[in-house]
Amino acid sequence: MIELALQSLMLKMPQPTNTAIMVIGGAEDKVHGRDILRSFFVRAGGEDARIAIFPCASREPVVIGERYHTIFTEMGAKAIEVLNICDRAQCNDPILQEYVRNCTGIFMTGGDQLRLCAMLSDTPIMEIVRTRAQSGSVTLAGTSAGAAVMGHHMIAGGGSGESPNSSLVDMTLGLGIIPEVIVDQHFHNRNRMARLMSAVSAHPDLLGIGIDEDTCALFEGDGTLQVLGKGTVTIIDPGEMTYTNRAEVGLADPLCICNLRVHILSQGCRYDLNKRLSASCPQ
Repeated sequence: MIELALQSLMLKMPQPTNTAIMVIGGAEDKVHGRDILRSFFVRAGGEDARIAIFPCASREPVVIGERYHTIFTEMGAKAIEVLNICDRAQCNDPILQEYVRNCTGIFMTGGDQLRLCAMLSDTPIMEIVRTRAQSGSVTLAGTSAGAAVMGHHMIAGGGSGESPNSSLVDMTLGLGIIPEVIVDQHFHNRNRMARLMSAVSAHPDLLGIGIDEDTCALFEGDGTLQVLGKGTVTIIDPGEMTYTNRAEVGLADPLCICNLRVHILSQGCRYDLNKRLSASCPQ
């Protein structure tokens, strides 16, 4: 009896996978090759995957949740639950917490990053998600709004197509899953370079990560970032920034930011987050 009980327990426990945190720039291919979504599926355990979908960033969570449920069902996932959290009190539900604690993949959809944070920040479920993602015991993916929330500091909104200036970006607190980065999504597609530079100038201890549509910055457990998809990942490193006039000019005045280091990486390129060096470029 004890042996059977242990076997049953082992079947319920997450099996080891090549986990990662997948930060997706939005508009990932959901129809044809589905390469990024398939990579998430594989890293979540493939046919043994037990996936939790968080659609609560969306204004149509039922529709968007069902769309991803269908995709991962077609891929062959073992179990899929859409956790349509529309009230913070639901995050105290022990049944939901147990599923999040034992699933092998977590997917946060697009929508409004402020809405997503309002539902999940400082809740028991979010603590489980963050702890498991940081320890490498689950594969976590977030697309669009689900990507924006990854840092401790988060871009809540702003403009595009201007020179860098302080009024170009609205900042707030994210979910702190990868606290050392500021993420911007739909990046080159919506001309957000100046927006991310403006954000980084205010937080020179953090890396700016700009991710194009149908593109993923895949954070591995060994401290490297790998690029997947059709676009690019732009990394803005202010570690050697020598000067900014941010404190001396008005909110709408152009910023001077000296000695930023910029990397633009495409499919297959790698970046060492600890050394802050691209593994794909001669040093």
